[in-house]
Amino acid sequence: MLTIYKVCYKNLLRKKLRSSLTIIGVGLSAWVLASLMGFNKGYEASLNRDIDNMGFQIVVTAKGCPYEAATLMLKGGTSLRYMKESIVQEVAANAEVEKMTPMLMQAIFDPNKGESGGMAAYLGVDPATYPQMKTYLEFKQGGWFKDAAAYEAVLGYEAAELEQREVGDILLIPEKNVELKVVGILKRTGTQDDGTIFIPFKAVQKIFDKPGELTGLGIKVKKDANIALLEEKLYKLPDVQVVSLAQVKQTIMNLVSTAKVMVMSIAIIAVLIAMVGVINTILMSVFERYQEIGILKSIGAMPEDIFKLIWIETFILCLFGGLLGTVMAFGLSQITELLIRRLLPYAPTGSLILLDLKLILTTLVSVLLIGLISGIYPAWKAARVRPLESIRNEMS
Repeated sequence: MLTIYKVCYKNLLRKKLRSSLTIIGVGLSAWVLASLMGFNKGYEASLNRDIDNMGFQIVVTAKGCPYEAATLMLKGGTSLRYMKESIVQEVAANAEVEKMTPMLMQAIFDPNKGESGGMAAYLGVDPATYPQMKTYLEFKQGGWFKDAAAYEAVLGYEAAELEQREVGDILLIPEKNVELKVVGILKRTGTQDDGTIFIPFKAVQKIFDKPGELTGLGIKVKKDANIALLEEKLYKLPDVQVVSLAQVKQTIMNLVSTAKVMVMSIAIIAVLIAMVGVINTILMSVFERYQEIGILKSIGAMPEDIFKLIWIETFILCLFGGLLGTVMAFGLSQITELLIRRLLPYAPTGSLILLDLKLILTTLVSVLLIGLISGIYPAWKAARVRPLESIRNEMS
């Protein structure tokens, strides 16, 4: 058995360039296939992680576009609509509610951000409830402010680097000429929190002249409570928008499905091109070795032996192509992720492409199956070669 593999390998080396191009073609299709399956797995995992990191299942915002509300929640957007702080008591009256945390987001232009300036995001939070619902937040330095009205700030990891501040430093809010004392710096989380500046929400109300107003109310539902029933109750509240994170997830997944269809189409095209390349390479090899195959059959080789010989050559091409593709999938995963992010309406934080051993093995098996199917016709064609006819054609 070892001998026939050596013969197949040497046959492929006769036309190194053609064999190499075929392997590259198979490798590209394997790369696309692995990246697609990794994306299907990674995107939903990242989205679930973003939603879990919210710490609550429902967000109540001022009435407006639900997509703006989703942006406000998931990406720290600046779609600022306001509702009265009295909503907290109204929501708390529902038996399904376990915890709540009020939020007041503000964003102003900061000329010190970059060469041409940029937006600075300030999120007013309640120090008594927000840390309890955002339990994944850990501190690099310091801790949370204690007073809901204190002129203090907790900086996300990236915000601290951009502002070049440490615990004990003073942070100036542009345009307002208000100084805040930095009391904590968070560790990196890989979420929108990294770029956020957290301030007590009562202080935000006073600094930005928004007394008694909020932009959001995060709600954690009791474990065995009926979320749908609570949503129905909240829908009856005037001038508010109820956004369920489960609904947000479904909406985003529906939007992303279009991109998935496009990527799947690219994968199918790549696989078809690889199949055509494999068939072409093996067929060309069979035609060029017509007489050689005839001689092998004339000295006793059976049709199944010839079929096996050609099929193994196909297997070797696909094996090397599959291995090349998996290496490319790992090596180019960041570039692939960057391209995918440009196509998507919303991309969660974290890795969008998850590659593991099971996925790689699935890709290799898929490529090998596709290759072996592609090799059936060339192998069958070679097995039907008639010795006398092949020698006669060569002499003529």
